[in-house]
Amino acid sequence: MCTRISSRCVIFTLYPLTLISIICNIVLFFPDGDLKYAKDGHITEEVKYMGGLVGGGIMVLLPALYIHKTGTQGCCGNRCKMLLSIALFAEGGAGALYSFIVAGLGLQNGPLCKVILVWSTPFKNSGHSLLTYLAFGLTCTEPNNIVLFNIVLFATLLATSSLQMILCAIQIINGLFGCFCGAR
Repeated sequence: MCTRISSRCVIFTLYPLTLISIICNIVLFFPDGDLKYAKDGHITEEVKYMGGLVGGGIMVLLPALYIHKTGTQGCCGNRCKMLLSIALFAEGGAGALYSFIVAGLGLQNGPLCKVILVWSTPFKNSGHSLLTYLAFGLTCTEPNNIVLFNIVLFATLLATSSLQMILCAIQIINGLFGCFCGAR
């Protein structure tokens, strides 16, 4: 059985997921499509952690690029390369996990927004979920639609990082199979 086909499926699925993660994280820096919030430091704290850019982006992209390169050398290379791919995809899984945790915190804590005259995180430690506030219509006065903006982008990061973790786990299993069973 060739592990090459499985590796290709995994990496070609990881590429768009990493791109989505990177784009979501970058877009989160510009609420309402305006640069002034980033300039003034009025950005949600979890955005600054760059879970989508670093964790779900770069940390997942590196092992995918490695497997893509070694896969062109004849079915995943040798057993040492497969062992290295296991370590790299464990690192990629850790990056996806980091992105997942940051996105979850972003959804749990809610956005930094202006409520009347004060910049705060009104949903943090309130005992209510962000979705509850969205349903009840509690709105931040600035930036426009920041609650929905954060929900959509952090939920997208949560979904992509979940898929990335699953794909990294699949590739780790694939690497173990290729390394220890000598599959080509």
